[in-house]
Amino acid sequence: MAERSGAAGVPASGEGRPPDEPDGVSPPEDTPAPRPAPDATDGRVPTPAGHPDGGTPVPEGDSPATDDATAIGAASAGRAPVPGGTGRPPAADGSGTRVPRRRPVVRSEVPAPLRIASEVCARLLVIAAGVALMIFVVIQLRVVVIPVAIAVLLAALLAPLVQWLHDRRVPRGLATGLVMVGGLAALGGLLTLVINTLVDGTADLVGQLTISVASLQGLVDATPFDVDVEQVGTQLLQTLQENRQTLTSGAVSTAATVGEVLAGFALCLFALIFMLYDGRRLWAFLRLLAPAQRRERVDVAGRRAFASLVGYVRATVLVAIVDAIGVGLGLSITGVPLALPLAALVFVGAFVPIVGAVLTGAVAVLIALVANGLGTALIVLGIVLGVQQLESHVLQPVVMGRAVRLHPLAIALAVAAGVVIAGITGALLAVPLLAVVTAAVRSLVAPHEVAPGQVNPLLPRHGNATAGP
Repeated sequence: MAERSGAAGVPASGEGRPPDEPDGVSPPEDTPAPRPAPDATDGRVPTPAGHPDGGTPVPEGDSPATDDATAIGAASAGRAPVPGGTGRPPAADGSGTRVPRRRPVVRSEVPAPLRIASEVCARLLVIAAGVALMIFVVIQLRVVVIPVAIAVLLAALLAPLVQWLHDRRVPRGLATGLVMVGGLAALGGLLTLVINTLVDGTADLVGQLTISVASLQGLVDATPFDVDVEQVGTQLLQTLQENRQTLTSGAVSTAATVGEVLAGFALCLFALIFMLYDGRRLWAFLRLLAPAQRRERVDVAGRRAFASLVGYVRATVLVAIVDAIGVGLGLSITGVPLALPLAALVFVGAFVPIVGAVLTGAVAVLIALVANGLGTALIVLGIVLGVQQLESHVLQPVVMGRAVRLHPLAIALAVAAGVVIAGITGALLAVPLLAVVTAAVRSLVAPHEVAPGQVNPLLPRHGNATAGP
């Protein structure tokens, strides 16, 4: 048996075989040669003979193939490869294996609360600068911005009527023309009636003021103070005559203001016509300014914002009509002069929430006091308070509903900010702007929204982000 093996050229058991190989097992022919041990002197692997480098030693771990092989071997053995490329844990005996360096932890000397507060303040300053720049631009372009803003409010009021006519097979151009002509006729008739009543009632008011001055002189004579009411009136007229030049310059500036008002009215009328006729195409163009991935969401937010504006304007007009009718009837019944102009003033003041009703009611009570005495003034005061309570507790909650959800504190702050920035015009536009921004923000931050086609911008109930089609 041994001779046969020797004759065949196969070494016998234990002869010519590595000591660690078991008997009867021969290594496969394609098994690679074992990796040479690292040189003890410098920790590098000697390059095999015939290598292009001519036997130049290569540092261990610099070869990508070696690193990949050792990493695969470590993964197959069930242990995680060690960062650094060798796949073996770093040796602590200085054998030459590369040890990964740990990056030093950089500790900030600024406390974390102070750092966070400074970052928040920096962002707030950037936002405040942007808002201030926008307000500055709006103020500089107020001759254009204010008429366009009023046109948007009128479009929110008249667009449902145009759409109603268009749904009944009236062409949109003809429907727009009918609504515009009817609106201008109603506005012109109302202004004519108010101006004629004001002119006719001025004489009665002057007569009542003369009687009131005489009664006021009697009241002053009953007091220990020696005051001549007629002399005070004479001095007031003399002061007006002495400042005639100032009044003349003021009249010139008033003429310039009238010119600006006429130009603004023409611009408002022109913008309103195109908003009623071609509002959908205008919004489609503005929608392109939004990023493409957020364009659909911005479209939904814009539709809900306009629906909220429609609900606000409709409710405000209805409340203003009720206030004007209530106060006007009360003034007419009590015999206060200028009842119709005062009713028109109450109608306009209702568009400024909270403040407008108070101021116009105070003017009505004051005229009643001067013209008819204290008893009539108290009756008018009761009428004004009753109308305001009806407005606050019945009309606004029922008419506005869930389409316009604004806190009273937010409304008061918006009116105050509008007065500071742009006077009476700012007070008129502050609350509608707040309603639009609130509806848009609620739609944008909502976790889920419907498709744009399911939101009707002319229905006030769709101004809420939770409202469906």
